[in-house]
Amino acid sequence: MYRKKMKKFIINWGLFLTVPLLFVFANTKSKDHAYTKSETIKTIEKKMDVQQKAWNNANLEGFMKPYWKSDSLMFIGKNGIKLGWQTTLSNYKKSYANKNEMGQLKFENNDYKTINSESILVTGKWLLNRNEDLGDLSGYYTLLWKKINNGWVIVYDHSS
Repeated sequence: MYRKKMKKFIINWGLFLTVPLLFVFANTKSKDHAYTKSETIKTIEKKMDVQQKAWNNANLEGFMKPYWKSDSLMFIGKNGIKLGWQTTLSNYKKSYANKNEMGQLKFENNDYKTINSESILVTGKWLLNRNEDLGDLSGYYTLLWKKINNGWVIVYDHSS
């Protein structure tokens, strides 16, 4: 009788301790995956820093470099859904005709969601400081970054 109770005790405690450990190990990412993700995010942040600097130097073509140079690029803003890299550049040129209107841009990335090894969703806030005649602007964005031809590009931009 003592043996049965002891065996039951060991089995129950063994399960009690093993199940949570299995859950922890099953949900722990490997160091390689975490390192790759971190490097990818650093790459995206670096591209967005370069993009921000281009904007602040009134260089819209430079600002557009991280965007997918394709007719399939999708941009969603206050004027609706627009397709294409050239269309997006043309719309920026219409909305921000000179350095004064462009002001100084600042990105604040708030969240990164890895969809898969070749797609990352970046959510954040943009701030545009301009002279008091024009007034400052701000809004939010969701960018879908995809790895295409071994490089990371924005294929979808929803900015408000």
